[in-house]
Amino acid sequence: MRKGMFALAAAGLLATGSMAACGGDSGEETGSSGTSGSSVGKVGVILPDTASSQRWGSDDPKFLKAAFDAAGVQVDIQNAQGDKSQFQTIADGMISSGVKVLMIVNLDSGTGKAVLDKAKSAGIATIDYDRLTLNGGANYYVSFDNVAVGKLQGEGLVKCLTDMKAVKPVVAELNGSPTDNNATLFKEGYDSVLKPKYDSGDYVKGPDQSVPDWDNAQAGTIFEQMLTQNKNIKGVLAANDGLGNAVVSVLKKNKLNGKVPVTGQDATVQGLQNILAGDQCMTVYKAIKQEADAAADLAISLAKGEKKSVSQSVKDPESGQDVPSVLLVPKAIYKENVKDVVADGFVTKDQLCTGDFAKLCTDNGVS
Repeated sequence: MRKGMFALAAAGLLATGSMAACGGDSGEETGSSGTSGSSVGKVGVILPDTASSQRWGSDDPKFLKAAFDAAGVQVDIQNAQGDKSQFQTIADGMISSGVKVLMIVNLDSGTGKAVLDKAKSAGIATIDYDRLTLNGGANYYVSFDNVAVGKLQGEGLVKCLTDMKAVKPVVAELNGSPTDNNATLFKEGYDSVLKPKYDSGDYVKGPDQSVPDWDNAQAGTIFEQMLTQNKNIKGVLAANDGLGNAVVSVLKKNKLNGKVPVTGQDATVQGLQNILAGDQCMTVYKAIKQEADAAADLAISLAKGEKKSVSQSVKDPESGQDVPSVLLVPKAIYKENVKDVVADGFVTKDQLCTGDFAKLCTDNGVS
């Protein structure tokens, strides 16, 4: 088990309480190394897509499967590939197959709630993973403190603009999907940092637009339009690394990369390489293995007919209910501490330090 920089924090949080349809291209991962006894049920996991972030196609399935396999609990992990109908079809199949626990990353709260309601009607315990399903009533919610993620992004952009000695910079905001509650929380966080700057006149509020479904191609089109309409944009709050890379690509076409700081999130290989190259200002690292382990720990207990207590809760803004939660701590990553993500084992040196990035890795202490 990897010992990461946040392992103690994650352990402390847990200690307080004690996706496409089946097929070769479905993204399905089924753990079956342990045999389920009569008292231990199977767990179903539905992930959202493989396009918006690398984590859904590689990191989360890997870490979740490892955690369930280690506990000898059967798990069926499938990916909805961004298709709401497919999401519901997968859920129906899992419910019919008799899973005892259903863990979902919703595509939107409406679809997510419909699935959670069906599961609850069938007596199945539910977990919201990474994204809270509004008015969904899941038994648990496991994520990062997403307002804190946004605050780190806002503070990161301020730091980079300050380092560049920017005067009254026009700041564009490229927000995540309007159907993702996390995107709302990220924006709440970074706007809490940026709004006082706008109000004081230190910064000028520029275009502010959400990107449907976190679609990176649409993000590039949207930002290109922003830049066409306002060539004085001097900073970009991009809500994740995929959106950030879309911005960087447009800036490169206009020979502005490295001159306009851009934020990100997820500490993807691409995002970290953009940071090393000086084209992206920062990203936010979320130790996904800890999130997967925390969610799996709760699901395993539920599969065994147990229910753990947790020390945190999140108020659902629609239902007003407090959802028992595990919220992990994010970390801001700049060029000088890219090495921390590698040291934590989330990204390997071989993945990051390819081609021209080898020297940049050496120069920035990545080993």
